[in-house]
Amino acid sequence: MNLRKSASTSSTIIGKLQRNQSLTVHSQSNGWAKVTAIGKTGYVSTQYIAKSKPKAAATTDYKSKAISVAKNNIGVKYVWGGTTPKGFDCSGLVKYSFAQAGKTLPRTAAEMYGQGTKVSTSSLKAGDLMFYATSGGSKVTHVAIYIGNGQIIHSTSTNGVRIDNISNSYWKPRFVGAKRL
Repeated sequence: MNLRKSASTSSTIIGKLQRNQSLTVHSQSNGWAKVTAIGKTGYVSTQYIAKSKPKAAATTDYKSKAISVAKNNIGVKYVWGGTTPKGFDCSGLVKYSFAQAGKTLPRTAAEMYGQGTKVSTSSLKAGDLMFYATSGGSKVTHVAIYIGNGQIIHSTSTNGVRIDNISNSYWKPRFVGAKRL
């Protein structure tokens, strides 16, 4: 497929695109699409392009649902080993919330820390998991779900399921790392 300088078959060809080439469509008009591909911006006939299904939407959907499930359990008491709305420990809440959204996670915070890709706090997105060492050192003993705007939802031994700020004076110094599933 030809990538052209302007929206016309008589326009200069500025690149050749392969079948199933990934591209970004900026606009469409009169049978032509303005696109960016192979590092260039130009025009292609709309008869040669097809929409692909966005893959990120499904990821976002299950994370949003997990957050919603967790929020619906605010106020549920802390129960060590708890994995149901009758009582949650930290990893029980996370495992339950993601399971309700269709995503299976391991049972413990330490096992969950072995999942996903490490992310920095500056690039956190809602649905990322945040891990803490509450027994001193760097051994992961607590997990929370990042919900955006500098906040986490988790089950704490003193207050049960609640929302806290990641800059909270108790949690911030105990932070070990964050993971994106």
